[in-house]
Amino acid sequence: MKLRCAVIEDFQSVATTVVDWSPVTDDVEIVTFTQHLATVDEAAAALDGFDIVVTLRERVPFPAELFARLPRLRLLVASGMRNSVIDFDAARRNGVEVCGTASSSTPPVELTWALLLGLARGIVPEAEALRTGGPWQSTLGADLHGRTLGLLGLGKIGARVARVGLAFGMDVVAWSQNLTKERADEVGVGLAASKEDLLHSSDFVSVHLALGERTRGLIGAAELARMRPTAYLINTSRAAIVDTEALLAALDAGTIAGAATDVFDVEPLPAGDPVRTAPRLLATPHLGYVSRANYETYYGQAVEDIRAFLDGEPVRRLG
Repeated sequence: MKLRCAVIEDFQSVATTVVDWSPVTDDVEIVTFTQHLATVDEAAAALDGFDIVVTLRERVPFPAELFARLPRLRLLVASGMRNSVIDFDAARRNGVEVCGTASSSTPPVELTWALLLGLARGIVPEAEALRTGGPWQSTLGADLHGRTLGLLGLGKIGARVARVGLAFGMDVVAWSQNLTKERADEVGVGLAASKEDLLHSSDFVSVHLALGERTRGLIGAAELARMRPTAYLINTSRAAIVDTEALLAALDAGTIAGAATDVFDVEPLPAGDPVRTAPRLLATPHLGYVSRANYETYYGQAVEDIRAFLDGEPVRRLG
């Protein structure tokens, strides 16, 4: 009798077509779920009777309560090698192996620049006006060359964003709590004296920090007030780093020129959420890691993880 594998959060219905699942289909029945499992009750009901679950990034939390309600579950595969929404101790107590996959930093770097350029040149309103018979040119684009790009975080993603900024001829500065001059010099950017200095001096501010106790709420009303009225904020990292209510207030008041975000406090974003209609905001539905190459890695290595588990030799273990 085959084991049953649930592939959840397959919004684009591509999980079983972007890679070859034949290495496991003799032993495993694959069932995909395209709807979001928003609560523990929904997840427990949908996943009851499955031996294996493949989950995408951190969309669905797996707390102790959920593990306890899935007695058949034996393998959980999560894309990426870090996951903050899985209770690994509970997984062990319930006899569930947790494995991960590789994940490329290239897609979020590229999306960061898509959002930044979209903001700077008013791509969305101009394209929409063109399609609907609106005014011919209604915005005045913001230049990149010679302007200052401020990066909150200079890790793997932040450093790659920095190099693109330098290629555009921008002055690039960075800051984080642990950033050193040696690291800034290595990437070829300036080290801001403080977070406040970076916010005040930058024309574009882009967030590339991991979410933790020190970064939660790092950008609030006071920080946004330090930004120039002509400046833009881009967040492709984690929603909780920026205070959403403070950002919406700044956009409503016009105290910053605009913002772009790919991450939200609740995902998928509720239909009536004010973020959807905020002025001067370019928002995308968490597309940072959503690319063909990344999905090929996620699901291709998920197949490898399942095959290795079936063979009694789990790989890429997490927790």
